[in-house]
Amino acid sequence: MKIIKRFLAVCTAILVGTSFAACGRDKTGPTENKFENGIDAIESAISSTGEKSSVSQTEENDLRNGSSSDTVSTPNDFPSEYNYGNGKISDYSRTAMLQKMPKPAENDTVLNTAADPANIQVLYLWEDGNVPAKTKFTEDMTGYFDDWDFRPYVTAIPVRDGIKPKGAVVLMAGGAYQFRGNYTDSLPTAAALRELGFRTFIVDYRLSPYTQEEGALDVARAVRFIRKNADVYGIDPEDIAVMGFSAGGIQAGEFLMHYDENVNGTALDSSYVPDSLDEIPAHASAAGMIYSFYGRLSVGNMDSSWLAEGNLPPTFYVYGTEDPFYRQFEQQYDVIKNMGIQTKRIVLNGWPHGFGSDGGWVKDYAAWLETIF
Repeated sequence: MKIIKRFLAVCTAILVGTSFAACGRDKTGPTENKFENGIDAIESAISSTGEKSSVSQTEENDLRNGSSSDTVSTPNDFPSEYNYGNGKISDYSRTAMLQKMPKPAENDTVLNTAADPANIQVLYLWEDGNVPAKTKFTEDMTGYFDDWDFRPYVTAIPVRDGIKPKGAVVLMAGGAYQFRGNYTDSLPTAAALRELGFRTFIVDYRLSPYTQEEGALDVARAVRFIRKNADVYGIDPEDIAVMGFSAGGIQAGEFLMHYDENVNGTALDSSYVPDSLDEIPAHASAAGMIYSFYGRLSVGNMDSSWLAEGNLPPTFYVYGTEDPFYRQFEQQYDVIKNMGIQTKRIVLNGWPHGFGSDGGWVKDYAAWLETIF
């Protein structure tokens, strides 16, 4: 079966699973079954090879044969709990896709804890009892990736000792808003960008049953924390990019479209009490759409008038020709470019959805980011 057919099956399974998850069923019921079916399909698609799709729209100099020669394995100084393997798509597994990042120690937050520029640091994004939300996620609602009392958090990863940081990149993993594939998407990419001189910040944003809007506030909170501590991190406060993979890219786009700059938690939750961090503009200077687009889950927005409302920053696209959303990526790239927004893309010939940092694109992204910063 062609890989594109396999991925269409993936999307159908996950989207159907999402509709069941919204009902808050027990883990042994339909939610769990649909979730498992979706993961089975993803594993099958990643481990397969397929026929190349027709490449009619992509400019020849954007198209390349992807390579794993520069893919970064788990750095030897990473703690064992951050071991993601060799970073190659051929090494992905169910365990890796569903592995959760370590949580913060006790109640360490971005507000009550000093930034540590020298070590991996994990901090909750919101103070306990003051998390802006419009969704009521209660103890009796089961069958989700996160427990009902989940608190969004950020993992800060430093550059190598002795390296002058070039800027910061905020990363959000994909997973169709059902899970966060940090050990296949964001963590390997963070390790690769670290070698190239960028500080990275992985956001464990809110998933279903929460909304895309609530997750965008998590991204904004992380950006505010980085900007506030730019001097500590040794970067210019303007040199912050947001990057997301699949659903994580959609999440980055939601932030940039509606929840950046001076928008705070009161936009969704009137009971939220703004704090000193909300006084920092949530400004990002670049976006990375890695097999993703501005829009909603599975649907890219091609309305230039709507996109113009977000005052979007320069945007970098990476995707493969065997991705089921390939045509949508191509179309939105053209829309964004024709709007006068600075754009660049890398298209991996014969590659599917969900390759993480593999394929040889990270160095090009880092070089592009330097021109933006």
